[in-house]
Amino acid sequence: MSAESTAKSGVQWSIEADGHRAVLVEVGGTLRSYSVDGVEIVDGFGTDEISPGSAGQILAPWPNRIRDGKYEFEGSAYQLALTEAPRSNAIHGLVNWSRWHLVSQSADAVTLEFDLPAQPGYPWALTLRSHWSVSADGLKCVQEVVNTAETNAPWGYSVHPYLKVPGVTVDETVLQVPAKSRVMADSRLLPIGATKIAGTEFDFAEPRRIGDLVLDTTFGDIDFDADGITTLTLSGGDRDIVVWADDKFRYWQVFTADTLHGERHRRSIAVEPMTCPPDAFRTGRDLIVLTPGQTWSTSWGIRF
Repeated sequence: MSAESTAKSGVQWSIEADGHRAVLVEVGGTLRSYSVDGVEIVDGFGTDEISPGSAGQILAPWPNRIRDGKYEFEGSAYQLALTEAPRSNAIHGLVNWSRWHLVSQSADAVTLEFDLPAQPGYPWALTLRSHWSVSADGLKCVQEVVNTAETNAPWGYSVHPYLKVPGVTVDETVLQVPAKSRVMADSRLLPIGATKIAGTEFDFAEPRRIGDLVLDTTFGDIDFDADGITTLTLSGGDRDIVVWADDKFRYWQVFTADTLHGERHRRSIAVEPMTCPPDAFRTGRDLIVLTPGQTWSTSWGIRF
């Protein structure tokens, strides 16, 4: 652990085992870097850089967007801050720019925690705890949340790593997504329906090149294996990056970074396992309800 608390991303915690190395940071409890045998797999950012395009962030208590920041839950109406002002949306939750603190650390693992206070727009207190580890099997994150409030709380979760197959452009990357449908979105990237994708340009059930396709797409009706795991694969040459997630995740979001500027434009691919689709606080679709005192957990990871 290095005490770079003056860096924009805060204190840095490094974990390493079997050639796998990850760096987690204080601001957002964010995954800043992940490499295997010195090869960067996550397209991260520098210690003194603000996370660009939500790179590596934890998205909670909701992922993606909420239309106008307005929603109703159990008979009461709420208004969130519009953190994506140009589209008049509340985006990516409330924990990604806060300072998380260290709970424990070993050579190959670190646990970080953040107490989310009750606040206007989301009047429930939660304790989030992320356990990160690396091994010969790759990177793994176990996420827990405890509802410390006295009433039910709405909840959704995702993470936002950008991935890059070494030496392979986005256009040349072969993508496989185990999904049967996609969420159709309007100009504000909010859901307006869903459609089957078999035989369309969004059908990646079988691996194929992304080409010049622009993706900022929510995939649904996803498949799980016999162990309740869903996997998305990015490939190029003889290399594969596999992102896996347990059965708490019902959607994959894939973003080819076309709206990012400068050198990050279409340089890597954000792969986001999500427990719910965009605007779930409004629609209630696959929204998780945490009861008072309830502990909820899930896990996901990356293999190379």
